[in-house]
Amino acid sequence: MAGTQVAENPLLGPWDGPFRVPPFARIGSKDFRPAFEASLGQAKAEVAAIAENPQPPSFANTIVELERSGENLDKAASVFFNLVSTDADDELEALERDIAPVLSRHRSETFLNEKLFTRIRTLYEAREDLGLSPEETRLLERTYLNFIRAGAGLPAEKKARLAEIGEQLASLGAQFGQNVLADEKSWLMLLDAGDLDGLPASLVSSAARTAAERGHPGRYAITLLRSSIEPFLQFSARRDLRERAFRAWAARGENEGPTDNRAVAAQMVKLRAERAKLLGYDSFAHFRLADTMAKTPQAALELLESVWPPALRRAAQEEEALQALAAAEGGNFTIQPWDWRYYAEKQRKAQFDLDESELKPYLKLDAMVEAAFFAAERLFGLTFVERFDIPLYTKEARVFEVFREEKPVALFIGDYLARPSKRSGAWMSDFRTQHRLGEGQLPIIVNVMNFSPGGEGEPTLLSFDDARTLFHEFGHGLHGMLSDVTFPTLAGTNVARDFVEFPSQLYEHWLEQPELLRRYARHYATGEPIPEALIDKLIAARKFNQGFATLEYAASALVDLALHLDPNPEELDVVALERRELARLGMPGAVAMRHRTPHFQHIFSGESYSAGYYSYLWSEILDADGFEAFREAGDPFDPETARRLREHVYAAGDSADPEAAYAAFRGRAPTPEALLRKRGLDDAASDAA
Repeated sequence: MAGTQVAENPLLGPWDGPFRVPPFARIGSKDFRPAFEASLGQAKAEVAAIAENPQPPSFANTIVELERSGENLDKAASVFFNLVSTDADDELEALERDIAPVLSRHRSETFLNEKLFTRIRTLYEAREDLGLSPEETRLLERTYLNFIRAGAGLPAEKKARLAEIGEQLASLGAQFGQNVLADEKSWLMLLDAGDLDGLPASLVSSAARTAAERGHPGRYAITLLRSSIEPFLQFSARRDLRERAFRAWAARGENEGPTDNRAVAAQMVKLRAERAKLLGYDSFAHFRLADTMAKTPQAALELLESVWPPALRRAAQEEEALQALAAAEGGNFTIQPWDWRYYAEKQRKAQFDLDESELKPYLKLDAMVEAAFFAAERLFGLTFVERFDIPLYTKEARVFEVFREEKPVALFIGDYLARPSKRSGAWMSDFRTQHRLGEGQLPIIVNVMNFSPGGEGEPTLLSFDDARTLFHEFGHGLHGMLSDVTFPTLAGTNVARDFVEFPSQLYEHWLEQPELLRRYARHYATGEPIPEALIDKLIAARKFNQGFATLEYAASALVDLALHLDPNPEELDVVALERRELARLGMPGAVAMRHRTPHFQHIFSGESYSAGYYSYLWSEILDADGFEAFREAGDPFDPETARRLREHVYAAGDSADPEAAYAAFRGRAPTPEALLRKRGLDDAASDAA
């Protein structure tokens, strides 16, 4: 009966369409619950067979078989979690709340299976005598460490409590993300023609379309999606409306009622602290960072606090200039967070003669996608061929087959446009991970963004920050597409959290290359290339407003660490802790955190960045230092430097220690000076010293 159920379920039967893509046209929300039930049973049986194998443990019958296990569960979960983030409905969201703790329980049952762990430990202790390849040794060591960090080997009562904590955290993480999405979907600021002063035509057009879609034709609507609210805050001349929009944006997850996340976040912090204590760590931050490049919370704090004083000094200079600009216009007020972007845009135009609205007509979405492909072709020999015969989960997404040396290496899906069913933000994910086990499989990688689409018959135009986001996520995508390892656990982006942002942040540098801009930044209406003078202004302004940008990011990272360094966070008020930490840091009142705690999805919608939001800055040391390798070679597309980058970073996954991987690419360890130069804080650091 179970076999029939699997065969009939489109999620679990053979995926025999082009590139073995999930059969989206045949998958309905109702298919997921039975798919999870059937595939979980299979996965449990596969794990039990490995643990109960009467043969002595070997790398093949234990580690490799563990890598092979759970294939159908992985298939169902990959489709489900991608769809619940990009094309959710009420049924999928309800199932997410139900299935998250069930999957956590299965994970705990696997990692806390004592017989299975005994086999793994036996192999680990004899690893030097097993004749393993370096990649096999790395997998064995990582598998052993993953089991230890999950609680393997602990007394039964501790293991039982760890399993309970895992289920509770999974449920709370799903609830947190759904609450933020609900707040974002429910808020709408309707405008009339008299409220549009200062707004560029592209934003007016998208706001008109949004209002019509929400049942308000003839009006204009601003939403809490970044692609809507950030340009509104940047350009709207109506200070009262900027304040209203900003306060709503800052208050996501903090609006009382069923979507309020304050108690959810506090409970998650408490449970994480308890888990860390059960595992023998001083705090959750100590637990999380033990398996990263930073190794300790102190190392992460030292990095963040090293940039804080020069950033604070630079932000004070920036604020003084904005205050003077407001006063010159007759503004009798102190600059507030809802004013910063508006006056910073004016200041940038005055200082560099650079107007964001002047840039946007040259940054057509489709052309920027082609630009990202072009850089990948020059660096790594990839070509992208669009496929029109592969049905996807939404008609808005595009799909490309990716070739290297005329051989297919991946399928790439670009899902770029905002819609109400999609969670905000931008990310890379996959529907299938690369590996070479058995017949092997090529990856299916997806980039998800939330750009505001153009109006009727108009192209989607990007801000330069939007284009940078596109390149950033495509860098993650390349990390998945170029993966060339044997084992799925070591594939693609399955690397240390403070290393995973290196390939993505590094790729942002190619967006600024004049050769690329001349070729792809063309006016959407006339086809004329971006003027050289505009390129020069853009490059000259790259360090503008970096005091603000550094503070809003670093404040979020420091609050994240403060939340997770407390070993006993009883009676925790997350917003009060946030206020105390900002006061300790001397955070300027005119600068707000990039992610306030009640909507900080990086650290609470799952655990990927919990106690790890610092990792963007850690990786920025690597990306700033790493791109200087191309500068030293005299060519941003230098073939030999690109070969080392592909071989030791993008293709290597977690098959080598990240410090060793970076050194193999760069020829040495990274140095932090390039980071301050990149952000333009080197002078501020010298002045502060």
